[in-house]
Order: sequence, then C-alpha cells, then structure tokens
Amino acid sequence: MSAPPSQPGDVQEAEPHGDAVARVAGERSEQERASPGIAALRLLNDEVVACRRCDRLVTWREQTAVDKRAAFADEDYWGRGVPGFGDPAAAVVLVGLAPAAHGANRTGRMFTGDRSGDFLYAALHRCGFANQPTSVRAGDGLALRDAYITAAVRCAPPANKPTPAERDACRPFLERELALLVNARIAVALGAFAYGVLCTISGVRPRPRFGHGAIAEVPAADGSAEPAPLGGISRIICSFHPSQQNTFTGRLTADMADTVLLDARRLANLPPG
Repeated sequence: MSAPPSQPGDVQEAEPHGDAVARVAGERSEQERASPGIAALRLLNDEVVACRRCDRLVTWREQTAVDKRAAFADEDYWGRGVPGFGDPAAAVVLVGLAPAAHGANRTGRMFTGDRSGDFLYAALHRCGFANQPTSVRAGDGLALRDAYITAAVRCAPPANKPTPAERDACRPFLERELALLVNARIAVALGAFAYGVLCTISGVRPRPRFGHGAIAEVPAADGSAEPAPLGGISRIICSFHPSQQNTFTGRLTADMADTVLLDARRLANLPPG
C-alpha cells in the first residue's frame, strides 16, 4: 500500500500551494491565539486521523485503500479516520453516519468524492452554507459558512454498517467536537443512525420518532458545573440521509433537503442565505 496523501486534521483547509500556505498559516496562528477552541478542534482532528482503536474498521479502511475502485486507480486514498470539516464558528452542525469507502475514505474530507456528497454540498450552497456547490478534494477552494460537517463514526465500515461497539468507541470524538463548537445551536441528523447517537449523547427521552423534518428538543443543562452534552445545541432536526438509495428513488429530493437546511438556518437565528 502506498503512503496515503498528506492532509492536516484541519477544520477548514488552506489553499494547497506556495505563498498561500504560508499566508493562511499565519492567519491560523492569529486565529488560534484569539480562539483556543480552534486549536483544540485541530488537535481533536489529529487524534481522529491517528486513531486505530477498532481493528475491523482499520483493516477495512486500509484494504479499501489498496483495492481501489477502477475509476480511482491512479489516486492515493486517504485510508485513515476522517476529521470533521467546516466553520469552527458554525451555528449548524450536520452529523452523518460514517465515511464512504470510496468517498471520504479516499479524499479525507467528510461527504466528499461520492454522489451523497455531491447532493449534500449542492444543497448547502443553495441554502447559503457553502461558497461553491461542489466538494471534490482537499484544497479545492470549498469553504463552509455557519456550518460544520462531521459523522458519528470516523472510519469507513464494511457494508456501511458499524457495529454497536464501533459506534460507542467513536462517540467520545463527537462529544468532544460538539463541546468545542461553542456557537452551535442546531444539529442536523443525516439519517436515523446519526439521530440515535445524538439523542443518546444529549439524553433526549422519550425519543421522537425519526422522520424527515422531525425535530427533537434537547434537554436544558441541569444547572451543574458540567457542560451540556451538546453544548449550546437546543434542537436536533432530522433529515433522510443523502444516500443514492434515497436520492435516486426520490425519497429525498433537493426541495426536501433545502427545507431542512433552511429550517436549520431559521432556528439558529441565521440570516437568509
């Protein structure tokens, strides 16, 4: 297996070449001094990238990086844990299931390199969360505004089905990430799996039935010195996952995705996109 492509565990990637890297690196240093949370997010992302906790997932992600899809035969796969991506000051956090074997496991960026990501980023652009409608690879110029994308499980699982033990092993990454996204007010659960994890973390009981557009209220902090499980997030909005199975069959349409994202903007008190 060739060495995987190099990419920092960054929250919003820099331009990939020359003076731009030095310029952005200087800006990041200033940002980190102003907001220790940004530095903490980067450290967390580095931990995600380096994680080898689940033997089955490590074996699968690395073998997939060797047994490449023919269309990507000339590419170096990422083949590691995939960090979150987006605006560290995001008011809206989107949580998916796990990286796709030949999508984010190839590119190293959440929801990037497959049809699910094509659908999702186009919707984010239409709704004012992204500066462009496509996400191809790290360094492609994509930047998110007021949105951050992550997943309940950070390594590509066989058949896209993590085990309960793998889900639970990865959950501390999401818990820490949500605590560091201090401006987040709304979580969008992309699918029932992510919804279940978010409800478990936040203590939502009884759990409203999952359905597209359904909203769960997050319990308020109990007044203790401990931070709330989802930080400042007050609601979880459900969305069908943007899988090909859902988008190709019409179970999830562009209008339906836009409705959820625009609801998230409104509930997060963001201006129209």
